Amino acid sequence: MRHIVMALAFVCTSGVAAADLRPDADLARDARDKPADVLAFFGVQPGMTVLDLFAGGGYYSELLGKAVGPDGHVILHNNAAYLGFAGKALDERMASGRLGTNVARLDAEIGSLGIAPGSVDMVLMVWTYHDLYYVTDGWKLEPDSFFAEIRTLLKPGGVLAIVDHAAAEGSGQSPAQGLHRIDEAFARRDIEAHGFTFQAASDLLRNPEDDHSLSVFDPAIRGHTDRFVHRYVRN
Repeated sequence: MRHIVMALAFVCTSGVAAADLRPDADLARDARDKPADVLAFFGVQPGMTVLDLFAGGGYYSELLGKAVGPDGHVILHNNAAYLGFAGKALDERMASGRLGTNVARLDAEIGSLGIAPGSVDMVLMVWTYHDLYYVTDGWKLEPDSFFAEIRTLLKPGGVLAIVDHAAAEGSGQSPAQGLHRIDEAFARRDIEAHGFTFQAASDLLRNPEDDHSLSVFDPAIRGHTDRFVHRYVRN
């Protein structure tokens, strides 16, 4: 596990808790998801305020809390649907004692986040952007109003950090419904059209063995999908 600890040391600029305090599931995810490299690519720095939007069980929120340090602030957000998805994982993380006082939980629906305008340096969306185009009972987001709210709470020049499961080239938004994936080129056009400038992409989480045909929940590919990593800035 030494390489995992070294990677976390790179992220956790204020110091790293002993690796054995983190659950085995997090340590396994560290190895495949390279969070130190991902957060470095996005430009996370001490003192930042970061909104971990649809944070689920809070895996990234915990690491962000270390990365931004005692002078930074992390908002661990979920709405009702994501709280259901997170299950016991979030409660266990909140009760673990590993989260610092700089990580605050926010349970709120989009449209009612209540975050002060221009107060956030970065919004992180990991595996959640595609849900803007997923519709089911009790879940439907309106992309125009969603992006308007995100732009409002971000500082000018603030970062929108996206990690998502890649779909087949040219497939647009349609794979979000059945496969929980989205076409990378569509994502870029869509996000740019909503007031953001594409800044850079990273191949950190690419998997050329993924042919994009399976649901991300299929055991044959789960945890090992081909993922795109994009950094955008607010216009």
